[in-house]
Amino acid sequence: MTPQQPPRIGIVIGSTREGRFGEKPAHWIHEIARQRADLAFELIDLRDHPLPFFNEPMSPAWGPVKNEAAQRWADKLATLDGLIVITPEYNHGPSAVLKNALDYAYKEFIRKPIGFVGYGGVGAARAVEQLRLTSIELQMAPVRHAVHIGMVEFLGIWQQGKSFDDFPHLARAANELLDDIAWWTKALKSAREH
Repeated sequence: MTPQQPPRIGIVIGSTREGRFGEKPAHWIHEIARQRADLAFELIDLRDHPLPFFNEPMSPAWGPVKNEAAQRWADKLATLDGLIVITPEYNHGPSAVLKNALDYAYKEFIRKPIGFVGYGGVGAARAVEQLRLTSIELQMAPVRHAVHIGMVEFLGIWQQGKSFDDFPHLARAANELLDDIAWWTKALKSAREH
């Protein structure tokens, strides 16, 4: 009998801008997450999935996408049991590239949990709330806890030489998020398999 593999969670870097901050929280939460034995984690960079702006003849909810990059993106999502999305906040919302990536798949998201790490003004709370609504439409289960890296922490880490260790409340929030993701991942994976 082979040992069962732990559920797989993708940590998606939701910005592709040059000089982006998103890599820092992605690598930080990935290091915290890797200390867990109940889940397996993979960093996923949207730079590795250069999707054109969505222009398919129909929604992926109703039929397959034709774009090859979108097909590869969907194939990657299909290997995962849940997501943690690292999101900036641009003009009170998520980045266009992140929303576009969500629009390019559908069945690969259904009945999987999703959590958020946001950064920027008010810890990207407005972007996270918009992403929660989008996630519900994609039949995902957005978890309650999130990590909100507010302006003080964001500027401290990005420009003032501080590290995440200087803001221990962020690690507490990360562990609450990971606990939520673990519970929902196991419950939903079991339900999907039955």
